[in-house]
Amino acid sequence: MARTEPSPLITRLSPLILASRSPRRRELIEQVGIPVEVRTADVLETVRSGESAVTYLQRIVDEKLIAARTTAPADRVILVADTEVVHCGVPLGKPESGDHAEQMLRSLAGNAHEVMTRFAVSVAGRDTHHAETVTTRVFFRALSDAEIAGYVASKEGRDKAGGYAIQGLGAFAIPRIDGSYTNVVGLPVAEVISALLTIGALSRFPLPVEL
Repeated sequence: MARTEPSPLITRLSPLILASRSPRRRELIEQVGIPVEVRTADVLETVRSGESAVTYLQRIVDEKLIAARTTAPADRVILVADTEVVHCGVPLGKPESGDHAEQMLRSLAGNAHEVMTRFAVSVAGRDTHHAETVTTRVFFRALSDAEIAGYVASKEGRDKAGGYAIQGLGAFAIPRIDGSYTNVVGLPVAEVISALLTIGALSRFPLPVEL
């Protein structure tokens, strides 16, 4: 008797709900053939006094997931995430101005730092849930004042944690990384797919064309 695969929760008619405004996260998911519907979950992303990067990410992702689950239809799969650039144990956040971006890049130049993404996948109306934090170590080469000023002037990093984008012009400053590249972009794709398979949101991967 042929083995019957369980029915996947994610299909073309029931796409993954991505509760994020990040176009980069959407692109990463779509690049691996997973259908996506964006439904943002707005929470105040402010680090509390004395809050570590790990604790901050856990709290923010929990808050995003709660917000997303309140509006998602039953049995729909939800993905929430937050990415932080962490230097000397301190989350840098996004630059508030050009001067702030230059300060961030000067602190990163010639040093190594961590990029941490916490994500959670859940099924609305069920207890099914998986969350984890993935860390990548990123190495910056030394940068001249002219290089920093020129990069900030490009405005590429103005809406990015740490003030840079590894997938764009910012790659000129990064000779190597240790860990997941897509994690630095904004979502650890391999770990997310593994989580979706684990909770039964996908019955197999890659997805069949007829899904």
